[in-house]
Amino acid sequence: MDDNIKGDLVKKRNLLSAICIAASVIICPASVTAQDFPPKRPVTLYVGFAPGGAADAAARLIAKKLTENIGQNVIVENKAGAGGNIIHQQVANGLADGSVILLGSIGPMTIAPHMMKVGYEPFKDLAPISGGVNFPNMLVVNKESGIKNLADFVALAKKAPDTVSFASTGAGSASHLTGELFAIRTNTEMLHVPYKGGAPAMQDLLANRFTGYFSAPPTSIPHVESGRLVAIATTGLTRPSYLSNVPTVAESGYPGFEALNWYAFLASAKVPSAILDKWNAEIVKVLNDQSTKDALTKLGLSGAPSTRAELTSFMQKESEKWGKLVRERKITAD
Repeated sequence: MDDNIKGDLVKKRNLLSAICIAASVIICPASVTAQDFPPKRPVTLYVGFAPGGAADAAARLIAKKLTENIGQNVIVENKAGAGGNIIHQQVANGLADGSVILLGSIGPMTIAPHMMKVGYEPFKDLAPISGGVNFPNMLVVNKESGIKNLADFVALAKKAPDTVSFASTGAGSASHLTGELFAIRTNTEMLHVPYKGGAPAMQDLLANRFTGYFSAPPTSIPHVESGRLVAIATTGLTRPSYLSNVPTVAESGYPGFEALNWYAFLASAKVPSAILDKWNAEIVKVLNDQSTKDALTKLGLSGAPSTRAELTSFMQKESEKWGKLVRERKITAD
């Protein structure tokens, strides 16, 4: 072969190699390694709801501990809107250097995608880091209702279904779907009364305007302690330590019944695995710290640290469960 031709071929191969290497740097974030942790810039921990409440307090508690442990500021930023769907989309499309993480939640990850068009694919555009915190719903009734336990509630729903109603924090919310799942498992029908948030729902329950409410424990416990409400069941598989005197739905005749409100740490799927693994180790460390556990218990929450694979499996099962329920009950966000 002519030397000039050989030289041209070598030059072309070298040029092609250079282009491929450059493209891999631009397209593939694999150039970011575990050595780039903690991120060089302050970290933003987004939460998809307004300030206040137990979950927001948990995010701030965990962010403070992370700041102390990794030597970089972790700042909580609240981005409410569309039930959290907007911030899930923003994080999915956001920075890939590990400086942005999200306290994701049950609705945007495993409920909303079955009910409406969202601007992200939960298991494609967002990457799991670790489970965060969870809490069961607590079925509460007004003391004046005369209902003393879950058996009373179910009996009334079967005897006079048109008179039994349950409130939720909105159509398609976790509390709404908990009520629908409960209706299927107990073979009852109840009237759903959606509210715009937990505060107005609680006000009307205290006024005895509907029968029951699958409420977040921190919202209901003060009214149970004052004697105005009666807690008749919780919706986890086991009793949380702060509600040890309230039976679960599962132990009250409906084995396996579970409906948790949960929050989990996520990031953009563009973040390299090495960085996600580092974040997992740090978040699990914080959640396993005894002082963190004690503080979460006071907030009515339980820590749920996990591996990244365990979180993926959990969320996929949740998505399957709630997606099936949405289809069976023809639930919409309207």
